[in-house]
Amino acid sequence: MNSNLIPASFLFIALLLASGCSNRATATLEPGANLSAIKSYYVAHQPKDTHGIHNLIRDRLVKEGLNASAGAELPQAAHKADSVITYVDRWVWDLTLYLLELTVTLRDANNNFPLAVGNSYHTSLTRKSPEEMVEEVMTNIFNAARQAAKPGTP
Repeated sequence: MNSNLIPASFLFIALLLASGCSNRATATLEPGANLSAIKSYYVAHQPKDTHGIHNLIRDRLVKEGLNASAGAELPQAAHKADSVITYVDRWVWDLTLYLLELTVTLRDANNNFPLAVGNSYHTSLTRKSPEEMVEEVMTNIFNAARQAAKPGTP
């Protein structure tokens, strides 16, 4: 057997296994967005969400000491919040059903413009609970907002 083939085989197997360990957590803030000016949030339940992610996001905001409510996706004028939060939750099956990716968008309630977006992506081997992923996304969004509010920060 070719001796060069054995290390290449191990490298190939290692790459396959490592692909199951991928994770990412990001947050971006629109230039000029001032999240500290937002006094109330409304988390719009997504019709396909059967796991109550909207309630987890609302609870995380309340834990932060913010005024937040959650419910069905309503016309903008119906909920009278400063910001509407939408999200996309992507679930996959790998022996059990788990949350692969969560993207949360904070929008201006007046014009639906996205002010901030946070994302958490964890594959099977680095998976987190939905609560942990909501925590990760919201923490990253608010940390990005605090960082942007510091004087001298680009």
